[in-house]
Amino acid sequence: MKITVCLTDLRPDSWVADLRSALPDAEVEPWAPGAPQADHAVVWAPPQTFIDEQPRLRGLFNIGAGVDALLGLRLPPSMRIVRLDDAGMGVQMAEYVCHALIRHFRDFEGYEADAREGRWSFRKPRDRMDFAVGVMGLGVLGQRVAQAISTFEFPVLGWSRSPKQIEGVECHAGRESFDAFLGASRVLVNLLPLTDDTRGILNAKSLSRLNGGRPGGYLINVARGAHLVERDLLSLIDAGQLAGATLDVFETEPLPPEHPFWRHPRITVTPHASARTVREVSVAQIAGKIRAMERGEPIAGVVERDRGY
Repeated sequence: MKITVCLTDLRPDSWVADLRSALPDAEVEPWAPGAPQADHAVVWAPPQTFIDEQPRLRGLFNIGAGVDALLGLRLPPSMRIVRLDDAGMGVQMAEYVCHALIRHFRDFEGYEADAREGRWSFRKPRDRMDFAVGVMGLGVLGQRVAQAISTFEFPVLGWSRSPKQIEGVECHAGRESFDAFLGASRVLVNLLPLTDDTRGILNAKSLSRLNGGRPGGYLINVARGAHLVERDLLSLIDAGQLAGATLDVFETEPLPPEHPFWRHPRITVTPHASARTVREVSVAQIAGKIRAMERGEPIAGVVERDRGY
């Protein structure tokens, strides 16, 4: 069995070494143009050249949770795309979202501003029952985030394409319930996969519905930058309709130095850092799935191309 590793903008050495240890009977090599045909590939943002040179790959294992970049390539119908199932990212995502949520809810950004001015200040406690949190996307990561938020006793809602049942979460599903979900949410957390249906879903129309259409809504986007219409967010914040946003993903990455998000007082920016791939956990998961595929067994995480995830 041959495995090739193609990681654009990342050094493959550690991945190759760990995969060799996890799969000692396999030949594992970093990909270079003209390399021999492999059976499986471990990839991150591979070029079309790689796909064209490896048309007989049975498994294409992505080292990140999102697969929208892979679906933008011309892929043979027989090639199975396999995404990671959490692999250490769930707890990181839950930490990030809970931190952003609590920082906004407790107005810690205000305390920080006062501290820089040497002011000892007081802020009236807010009622968390007035801060319902809506989580868009209830896959592995979304469910982990929703459950983490519920431990802080915020009302938690969830929205997904298909119906889900999650303890402590009021679940909504389908387009017919989308407006009601938005209206009941004061803080919106986006964890949707990026598909043709979800591109630009965070726009003036949808974001204006937060908090029942009243001012005070807040956005936390940790999915993909292309979900958000950036100019709409800026307009809503500047008009006072939204209280602000925490953004980890952007239409253009790295975020250009001249982008207004950097300097906006009510927008917190982080550099796509909400959840990093944990190599050791990911390699163990990928190796287990490759072994199962070789035995002809079903595996989790196979992407349905027509759905986009």
